[in-house]
Amino acid sequence: MPRGVPTAEQIAWHQMEIQMFLCLDPCTWQGREYDNHSTTLDKVNPAKLDTDQWCEVAKSFGAKQILFVAKHTGGFCWWQTETTDYSIKKTLYKDGKGDVLAELSQSCRKHGLKLGVYIYPGDDQWGAGIGSGGRTKDPAKQEAYTKALRQQWTEVLTRYGDISELWFDGSCVIDLSDIIQKHAPKAMVFQGAHATLRWPGNEKGLAPYPTWQTVKKAAALTGVSTGRHSDPDGDVWLPMEMDTTLLDHKWFWAPDTDRMLKSTKTLMDVYYASVGRGCVLLLNATPDTTGLIPASHVRRYEEFGNAISRIYENKKGEVSGKGRTLELRFERPAPVSHIILGEDIKGGQIVRAYEVDGLIKNEWKKLLDGVSIGYKKIDVINTVTVEGLRLRVTRDVGEPVIRSFAAYEVVTTDERPDTGDTKERAWRDVPEWRKVALTEEWKTIDLDLSTYITTPGQYEVELRGTGGQGGPEVRKVMVVVAGTEAPRLITQLKRPTAWILSRTDQVTDDAQGRTTLRLEARKKNTEASGVSALYIRGLQ
Repeated sequence: MPRGVPTAEQIAWHQMEIQMFLCLDPCTWQGREYDNHSTTLDKVNPAKLDTDQWCEVAKSFGAKQILFVAKHTGGFCWWQTETTDYSIKKTLYKDGKGDVLAELSQSCRKHGLKLGVYIYPGDDQWGAGIGSGGRTKDPAKQEAYTKALRQQWTEVLTRYGDISELWFDGSCVIDLSDIIQKHAPKAMVFQGAHATLRWPGNEKGLAPYPTWQTVKKAAALTGVSTGRHSDPDGDVWLPMEMDTTLLDHKWFWAPDTDRMLKSTKTLMDVYYASVGRGCVLLLNATPDTTGLIPASHVRRYEEFGNAISRIYENKKGEVSGKGRTLELRFERPAPVSHIILGEDIKGGQIVRAYEVDGLIKNEWKKLLDGVSIGYKKIDVINTVTVEGLRLRVTRDVGEPVIRSFAAYEVVTTDERPDTGDTKERAWRDVPEWRKVALTEEWKTIDLDLSTYITTPGQYEVELRGTGGQGGPEVRKVMVVVAGTEAPRLITQLKRPTAWILSRTDQVTDDAQGRTTLRLEARKKNTEASGVSALYIRGLQ
């Protein structure tokens, strides 16, 4: 039997399937991804802001929750906080008396949506920048900033009703355990010491397949485990939340970006590779400087919602049950294009491999096979007319409990979905390493990898000896994001000179987008040692 099983709150989270991310910040007025504090707050006035519109748009594509970025990296707060003047109270919005978090909370209740809150663990104003997790560069400021962040979370969790999800982007080094336990003990937590959710490792909305929602306890405790840590025999149920953008690839609105809108076909590919693999899709929305989600975006969300609805319009049949074989029979031959499976995950993920057969002219013929099922698995096949379907679980770790075995005919002009399965890209040589002159003394080396790390995601870096010779000795290997050391974002692989770098924050073309590999290296005590090459590759 599987060891990792979900909590009741995690099961409810799975059942949402889709939620809306919502990003609005002073950087929206700057056309940037990060606030550089160049916009005076008298210019920040989203006068037409309408949280009811946000909720209506969320519902148009089936979202059950809105996750609101209440404070991003620059430290601007959209609620009436007592921790800083860099907030809505110093804007012209409602003469400084507005509170977007309060308005959104009321609208979510009105529209039957859940509410999640993102407060960036760091804050540029305190010298706790991107990748810091809330650690200030100046240790003398740490106590004061810790107090400020703790107060911000206390304000949010005590003033705005039930908050069902807390987001710690890139993890959080500041202890908030007492606040979470007191004010939001049942909230889902993305990353950090109390994580009940994890990042897949990309911002494309693509879950790795096979999709396992469990990890080893040691990986869970890091607070930054990703899809690479998935383990069908893991101790902890830690499902993946699939965050992705509507604008490819941009989290905040800027002028003239309609050309970046993802097509409905692309969004459906994302749907099949996220919700269709038992994960929750977190699709971003970007209000403009008026505070409204632009009309062109609204139309695309509606098209996406309609395309999702078409999957479920023409159900041919559904059954549930226990055991390794389950049959679904039809009264008359029926065309089928989508087969949707779901385990009762209260007992964890039991199925390890399965096949589905179709009964065609009274003969069973194999239609497809798969590995993981979990909460939900959508299999798309070329439309075939069958008299019935048969699910055969060919490998398991206990008695399978199938919550749903359903068949649909989806009439669409779109081709089969391209789910962009996780794959490794080609290795790229980093020629800057070859220019490093090593001696037998330890030397600190900074290698700017910004040319190779151009989008958020995970990257594998390996230092290899060349010509049959051993490479140099290395130690104190670190990833530096925007000038801040981020030890949580680098993982040693089993190979002694190979690492995984996680770039969780947005990548830009300025200093905040820079990713650096920092390490100490020296020659070994042999003449030929130190002859080596550094390689990097992205992992989708």
